Amino acid sequence: MIARSWRGAVRSADAEAYAAYIDETGMQHYAHTPGNRGAWMLTREIGELTEFITFSLWDSYDAVRAFAGDDYEVARYYPEDDRYLVERDDRCHHWDVVRTAGG
Repeated sequence: MIARSWRGAVRSADAEAYAAYIDETGMQHYAHTPGNRGAWMLTREIGELTEFITFSLWDSYDAVRAFAGDDYEVARYYPEDDRYLVERDDRCHHWDVVRTAGG
């Protein structure tokens, strides 16, 4: 299993609108992609900004590539992202999941 994450930040006043936008676009796209085991949107307040991290789990790197393309470490943006994001990570990060716990 592969864990994939991406990070960006918006003005705190825009956080609710951005979360709704991401839920309707990126999160729904993840949910309907073969090989995806789930996606989560994390937030935290940092001064006047709200940081967003998307975190998803995938069956394999092949599943990640099928979703994101061969250059799967490059972050993909939707047109409205420029309206909200004041900071962004242009890379997605990946980890091999070697152990899990819980049910």
